[in-house]
Amino acid sequence: MNGPWDVSSDCTPDCAAHAVPRVPATVVARRGAVFAHTVRRALTDGTRLADPVRLRGHAAALLDALGIRIEGAAALSAGDGPGTLVVANHISWLDILALLAVEPVTLLAKREVGGWPVVGGLARRAGTHFIDRTNPRRLPDSVRQVTELLGSGRSVAVFPQATTWCTAEQGAFRRATFQAALDAGAPVRPVTLDYTQQGLPSTVAAFCGEDTFAGSLRRVLAARGLTIRVTAHPALTAADGDLDRRELAALAERAVRGGRPSLSPAAASAAAEPVRRASTAAALIPSVPVSSVPAASVPAHSRLPDTPLRDTPAHV
Repeated sequence: MNGPWDVSSDCTPDCAAHAVPRVPATVVARRGAVFAHTVRRALTDGTRLADPVRLRGHAAALLDALGIRIEGAAALSAGDGPGTLVVANHISWLDILALLAVEPVTLLAKREVGGWPVVGGLARRAGTHFIDRTNPRRLPDSVRQVTELLGSGRSVAVFPQATTWCTAEQGAFRRATFQAALDAGAPVRPVTLDYTQQGLPSTVAAFCGEDTFAGSLRRVLAARGLTIRVTAHPALTAADGDLDRRELAALAERAVRGGRPSLSPAAASAAAEPVRRASTAAALIPSVPVSSVPAASVPAHSRLPDTPLRDTPAHV
């Protein structure tokens, strides 16, 4: 726990499970080598990584190195004028790469993320906006900063659930960043992220509880036919009924969950048991046209440290 804004998830690493048989060890080794090489190549880009074209390319290449296919909306931002507040459910550190591969938006992260190995370096170079979540008195200032970003025309991605959960039904949306959208007159784009393996709902990518980055990475490297679908729902604005931040957050949460109510951890666990707690979000029908995002393949070598990473960027 890093401060009063943190949320504790009841999900644990036991929630993560393969929906289909793993790939052979030779494939795992090859993917690991390619992923390490791709991380180094992205880091050597330095400040150039913040360039939208380069950032999107690196995010797609990292997913491709892991053997992950991504399907997603053509755009997350909603039109001209202020930027768009992109709000998504949170399952994995891979969520971030998926959003960036669809559209390089500004990520919102707690300041500690900047010091993390691998993820921290990429986050800093990608132009992530860091905030201090340890002091509740800083909340108005943080909201103001997001308002300014949106007002300048930059779209900002956040995960309002504040931590990761193994299914889309868990974790209520927090409201603070929705006030920034109201103050900036910015639209809110609800986005559903769900994971499948060969078409079956899967929790293999879930990154919860005391999980480590290395442990999560090993599962992902061994995952067969892993696909991330990014479903962008119609944008919401305060003009849709003169909404306040509570109502706006509730509408966004309902859209992300496909109209399903939030379940208790026990109920969500029981509902997901036939597929080993697999996410039911895969049953959602996209509300906008979906297209595959191409990813480049690259050659190989090296290893990554076993580093505990309890929260991933953009937890607000």
